[in-house]
Amino acid sequence: MRSALRGVAPEVVDTAELLASELVTNAVLHARTEVEVRVWSHEGKVRVRVGDGRPERPLVPREARPYAGAGRGLAVVEKLASSHGAHVAEGRKTAWFELWPKAPVPPTSGWESVPVCGRTATVTLIDMHDIVFRAAQQHGDEMLRELILTTSVEECAGVSNSEVMVANDVTNVINACMTSALEETVTGGATVTLDIAFPLEAAPAVDTLRHVLEHGDAAAQLGSLLTLPAPPHVRSHYQWVLDQLATQLSGGPPTAWTLLPGAPNASSAELTPWDAGDVEDSSIPTVAADDDGRIIATNTALADLLGWQTDELIGRPLTVLIPEHLRERHRAGFTALRLTGRSRIMGRSIPLPALHRDGSLVPVRLHVQSQEAVDGRTVRIGQFMPRAVAPGEDRPVSRPDPGPSVRLQTGAAAAPRAGGGKERRDRERSSLLADTTSALSSTLDLREGLRRVCHVLTQQMADWCVVDLLDEYGDAERVCVVHREPRALNVGVDLGRLPPLSENARGPLARVLHGAGPLLITDIPSPDQAESALDARQLELFEQLNAGSTIMAPLRARHEVLGALIVVRTRHDDPFTEQDALLVADLVKGISLSVDNARLHQHTRTAAERLQRSLLPRLPSIPSMEITARYAPSSTTAQVGGDWFDAFTLPDGDTALVIGDVSGHDLNAAVTMSQLRNMLRGIAVDCQDRPSEVLRRLDLATLTLYPHSTATCAYAVVKGPRSGPWEVHHSSAGHLPLLLTCPNGDTHYLDTASGLLIGMDSTFPRPTARDSLPAHSTLLMFTDGLIERPGESLSDAMTRLRRHTAALARAPLDVFCDELILGLGAGSTDDIALLALRPTAPGT
Repeated sequence: MRSALRGVAPEVVDTAELLASELVTNAVLHARTEVEVRVWSHEGKVRVRVGDGRPERPLVPREARPYAGAGRGLAVVEKLASSHGAHVAEGRKTAWFELWPKAPVPPTSGWESVPVCGRTATVTLIDMHDIVFRAAQQHGDEMLRELILTTSVEECAGVSNSEVMVANDVTNVINACMTSALEETVTGGATVTLDIAFPLEAAPAVDTLRHVLEHGDAAAQLGSLLTLPAPPHVRSHYQWVLDQLATQLSGGPPTAWTLLPGAPNASSAELTPWDAGDVEDSSIPTVAADDDGRIIATNTALADLLGWQTDELIGRPLTVLIPEHLRERHRAGFTALRLTGRSRIMGRSIPLPALHRDGSLVPVRLHVQSQEAVDGRTVRIGQFMPRAVAPGEDRPVSRPDPGPSVRLQTGAAAAPRAGGGKERRDRERSSLLADTTSALSSTLDLREGLRRVCHVLTQQMADWCVVDLLDEYGDAERVCVVHREPRALNVGVDLGRLPPLSENARGPLARVLHGAGPLLITDIPSPDQAESALDARQLELFEQLNAGSTIMAPLRARHEVLGALIVVRTRHDDPFTEQDALLVADLVKGISLSVDNARLHQHTRTAAERLQRSLLPRLPSIPSMEITARYAPSSTTAQVGGDWFDAFTLPDGDTALVIGDVSGHDLNAAVTMSQLRNMLRGIAVDCQDRPSEVLRRLDLATLTLYPHSTATCAYAVVKGPRSGPWEVHHSSAGHLPLLLTCPNGDTHYLDTASGLLIGMDSTFPRPTARDSLPAHSTLLMFTDGLIERPGESLSDAMTRLRRHTAALARAPLDVFCDELILGLGAGSTDDIALLALRPTAPGT
């Protein structure tokens, strides 16, 4: 090539050589016929033609994805060539490019001249999820590329070289057909329906492609390939595409992806294109990590919670937020997730400690989900929601729990706009009411819910949507601004505090925040006509938004204005009408109610969190005794309930241990629990009698003072000198038995002293049992939330607990407790309390 381009500028020759190598590589890899390369120059202009003998195989232009591992060749040519294209003639396909270093770009360029050849049939893919298909397409390309380059592919993956080549050919055909169909289809949501023209002569190869991908994925799960296995929903979606091709090409009917029975279903959050801005804008402490476990995005809420600056965390391994004793479990789980696409904790709320930068532990509930990026990557999103703890268990965190975050799944296409007849307006009204109600009722994170509502409105009736909220002092804050096309937000729209709202302000926004409206404005004033700073800020926003018409409506609940909803259409669109204003009036009723409920729930959770912390005792410090406790409130309640534990030193020097559970998961249960705990403390210190007598007196007091309350309780006293030996004297009032785990892994329940529940019958005899307590053994007391699961027998649950404690017999006591919560408490819908004691002789 260099000899043919003698006299051309060196930098032009280098570029021509690079682009020619890309086209030749594509021809060798995909056509696998003889390749003809023609190169010449004229007056400094370079022309290159690369031909092959497979005209029926079209070129497949790809998007330039920043993280793509393959398929960049044509994108490189598009970027660097002055002109490029392809054509079919005389039984050959030719791809070409030209470099014009000192001349204007020729008027025509592109790959569109190469059609899909031969007889075709139409295949309809109903509700295809565009993002998931792109991820599956990217994964399949990478898998096939590795199989092509693997010298021992039959030994490695159990498929032949010829099968891999056939699979690669038909993949290129599928990608070309999809690209062509997507170019001719307007997408308007998460899913899209495509009609693709598929060549009949390629139909038999679809089964070969399925066979190769299944074997390749199995090899990837065994670690035999560098390519990772596809996540289950990505794998299933691509299998559905192949099934539809095979079924419809043989005359069968189409089946929508959304109606496919038994397919792994990713949540709406997982099917939303990942955007770092979602993480950064969230009020929930959130972090995002890539497939290598590196932090790629986080927010100030998480940085503040764990003592970091946001920028300091980017690029660090996720393990910097995980206590050292849990890191090996994290690495094993993350590796298993990458290899299998399956996880025990994905989508569940897990109580565990996070690691603060200063080395202390911060109790949180970790919620992990997976999202697909449009470039084929998988991103793991972790939310660290603070939870209540026992004093001394971990470093307490005095911040409200913002509640779980749930994303709204958008519809497949935008609904028609209002104004086209009563039937159309009724259909739009029903759709919007259902979608906005779903958006807010399914999340307790208020700002996230409002942002999702705005997404719904911009997809179905407006170009822009804005929400302003009033705080308890009457100050206004702009909490979200959403456009149908996210790139349009580059105009620099500001969020945050708005100018003060005065009593006499007369601008549109001030009127709405005082309760007027909905206001329909079709003639928007210019900013120089503003009557106040608040009015000026709003009119400046309208100017930024190129607003042609707007509807501004107050959010009202319980005779109080909570904020304003503003929808905008630009000057290029039809203006809003009176019918639209009536529709918005209906919409804000439901939105206002949800905003009010979310705020009430937030206040309730904050109060419950503080109350629960105040009710948990501080554990005593006892020589030769390690004592550790954990409390994990239910992830489905207001974080206050009747589970409790206690530990204290009696006047004679013995150690008292208590665990119990008052029936109920509300404020009454918490109050009763506190009263019972304090009564038991007083009785135990006063009488210092055997445990059965202490429980009898507690039962009598409960029946007298709280006749309608019932509770389970276990009371134990550890006796013995500082150097041992020790004994535990114990009695149970309907509570689960104590579990003793010896250092060698032997376990047994101390279940010989069971009696009736507290509050049932104080005259019923209660036994006391006495058992030895070996040095370095672990005595565990726990509530039923740790082990009980729907549909599982109590015997099986208790056996599972024994297996876990046996495996942790020699682990440090804090590790012992954390691993039990992590291994058994994940996803529990009940409160969990546990108390663990381990005697240690001095000098051991």
